[in-house]
Amino acid sequence: MEDYKSGFIAIVGRPNAGKSTLMNALLKEKVAIMSDKPNTTRNNIAGILTKPDVQYVFMDTPGIHKPQQQLGRVLNKNAYIAMEDADVIGWIIDVTQAFGPGDEFILNRIKTLDKPVILLVNKTDKLSKEKLLKRLMYWQNIYDFKEIVPISAKEKDNLDELLKVFKEYLPESYPLYPEEMKSDHDLNFQLCELVREKILFKTHDEIPHSIAVILEDKKEVDGKMYLAFLVIVDRDSQKGILIGKQGSMVRDIRLAAQKEIREKLHMPVDVELYVRVEKNWRNRENKIKEFGLDELSE
Repeated sequence: MEDYKSGFIAIVGRPNAGKSTLMNALLKEKVAIMSDKPNTTRNNIAGILTKPDVQYVFMDTPGIHKPQQQLGRVLNKNAYIAMEDADVIGWIIDVTQAFGPGDEFILNRIKTLDKPVILLVNKTDKLSKEKLLKRLMYWQNIYDFKEIVPISAKEKDNLDELLKVFKEYLPESYPLYPEEMKSDHDLNFQLCELVREKILFKTHDEIPHSIAVILEDKKEVDGKMYLAFLVIVDRDSQKGILIGKQGSMVRDIRLAAQKEIREKLHMPVDVELYVRVEKNWRNRENKIKEFGLDELSE
């Protein structure tokens, strides 16, 4: 296919830099869940954007961070593998934050790879022009970036320009995925992620990222979808918070998930949620694999 381009773009950055927001804005569809908590993204979710002359395959990686548990080490490994496999690296930074140890961590990793790196300067809507210019000049001296592109993922600002820049660095190739595909993760994965997003949103800081969501049962009867999800936590106290007084919290989560899944599937939906405690699961490799979070291991 003459002049057609396609390839993988790893979107990397510190937790909360705006990776998932950017991905959903570029694809004009929700393929990655969002929350203001670090490490919301756990898997390298491929979002696929197909145009007449180019196919972009975006990898929304977990935020690279100093890991406290085995789960954190697995998430970092997932991000590193995406970087190694990518044709282009898009390093997204929050321009309102100072360069910190987390950025140093990513920069050192980038230096080991022979890849074109585009710096995506996000949240430009939060700074004055003068301050933004100073920050851009500062980042220019950090590394020899192929390009620096100021954007606002939230306001969808300058994203067309960003796509043009990414296209320049993609190899000439046939499309890697069918045109109609938007993500490489199946529907069941997406449904579990929606439930997890609602838990993070409703419980705020009380439930950290010690939850996993598993789809236990899924059946369609007379045009209605019945879904049963198992929510894994690692402490008894978290189970109490998730269920809430007289079951109020789990009911709120269930109804919020049910509403969004109904909109996604375009059909009536009945969601059931069950909560189970698995002590210290984030440090147990067999549990991390069982819950589908180490998909890159053999």
